Amino acid sequence: MPEKRDYYEVLGINQNASEEKIKAAFRKLAFKYHPDHNNNDGAEAKFKEINEAYEVLSNPEKRATYDRFGHSGSDRYFGQGFEGFNFTGFGDIFDAFFGGATTTARQAPRRGADLQYSTTITFEEAAFGVDKEINITRTEQCSVCRGNGCQPNTKPDRCPSCNGSGQVHRMQQSIFGRFTNITTCSQCHGEGKIINDPCHQCRGTGREKQQRSILVKIPAGVEDGSRIRLSSEGDTGTRGGSPGNLYVNLSVREHEFLKRDGDDILYELPINFTKVSLGTDVDVPTLEGDVKLKIPAGSQTGQVFRLKNKGIPHLQGRGRGDQFVKLLVVTPDSLTKKQRQLLEELDESLRPPRREK
Repeated sequence: MPEKRDYYEVLGINQNASEEKIKAAFRKLAFKYHPDHNNNDGAEAKFKEINEAYEVLSNPEKRATYDRFGHSGSDRYFGQGFEGFNFTGFGDIFDAFFGGATTTARQAPRRGADLQYSTTITFEEAAFGVDKEINITRTEQCSVCRGNGCQPNTKPDRCPSCNGSGQVHRMQQSIFGRFTNITTCSQCHGEGKIINDPCHQCRGTGREKQQRSILVKIPAGVEDGSRIRLSSEGDTGTRGGSPGNLYVNLSVREHEFLKRDGDDILYELPINFTKVSLGTDVDVPTLEGDVKLKIPAGSQTGQVFRLKNKGIPHLQGRGRGDQFVKLLVVTPDSLTKKQRQLLEELDESLRPPRREK
């Protein structure tokens, strides 16, 4: 069996320490090594050692005997150390020393749960905004009992166990004196009342599921993955608590031609090489329909043109982005005999003149 450490060393105090210093040292160490707060290996053994040292040094008679005879005197006159120290578990001594067992007030108002809803909108709806009606199921106050859980024209009775307080008080004796142990009433579960004739609609819960249609105003400029919060549109709270929120998650459907880049729009315009060679006017799709775009003669593939204020409206503030049109010159992959003849004639005419030797 390992040799016991000196009790003063265990508590980290000297032999002249006052009762107050002994108590303060124990309080600090007991909190640190209590098994409910410290799951490390050895914490429980350390806690036992601390309590054994305090049990001896906090008692003037036991301390005097210990100072005179050491551990042998302590074990001889007052039992086998900590094992002779009688209390009903770690929780009792710790709770008594630090102010009693768990104190539970009557259950407080509780906020309702938040709800999530996902919906898909078009590219245009995301750009310009839209009012969308959605249907949700949420928990609301019971329409029959109005939330009290009782059948109409009846009332809940005061709990006989706690007299309506929701708490049970018990006196507890410990080595430090008498303490009040306050716990939640097991009969009413902290409500302070008993429902003897529960509502047939909600079965005494005071709440029921309801389907609701809610109009969601989606602002112009939202992006894919945006989330809109509708305050107090979630589940109703309990015991007078506030309702939760409803969060609407948005998915934006891709456009057939247009792509979004921040608040700007990108469009790739496929165009025949003869048109860019000669120059032309083309119709370009935008959020507000087709617009005419002038392509100068000699334009090259990859060249970008800007359509000012044809992009996405700014979500935070006025104005909107632009639309950028990128030329993609298309080379035909098959030609008729006539087309080939014309291209060969064009190629011949475009060849640089031969230099005279």
